[in-house]
Amino acid sequence: MARSLNKVQLIGNLTRDPELRYTPNGRGVCTFSVATNRSWTTESGEKREEVDFHRIVAWGKLAELCSQFLTKGRKVYVEGRLATRNWTGQDGTQKSTTEIVIDDMILLDNRGGASQQSGHSEESGNQEVAQGDAEEEVKKPSVTRSTPKPVEKAEETAGSGDEEVDPGDIPF
Repeated sequence: MARSLNKVQLIGNLTRDPELRYTPNGRGVCTFSVATNRSWTTESGEKREEVDFHRIVAWGKLAELCSQFLTKGRKVYVEGRLATRNWTGQDGTQKSTTEIVIDDMILLDNRGGASQQSGHSEESGNQEVAQGDAEEEVKKPSVTRSTPKPVEKAEETAGSGDEEVDPGDIPF
């Protein structure tokens, strides 16, 4: 039996604020757009750049997290699958769209201190991680947390002036 794979990974910037709605049964769905840039140099030496826009859809708890933490301009990593939807428009014409249904999202910047507000550690690179599943009920988000190292007593550290303090060792 032949295997197949439908996986998309993107790093880009949000082009608009996320829109959170709920299905009639109360399940959250969040949509937003991500822009990705590609630049290259032509054979004549001219620099060119191309921008692609991607429609992103998140479901359940992941949708609520996206709505809470994402805003226009933020850099984000998303991972999911391509999905194509077909429907009949109000004017009776057949319409189609291809979107990325995500099950993972990681914030790649630290605007507004969002990682500190949500309790994520500084050691995790100021990244917020959320995971979900578009088809089934979403599990609790997976978050990388670190345990702070114990603080040494002041008497023990005061006399050792030749050591540098690593900011990661500070427990607050």
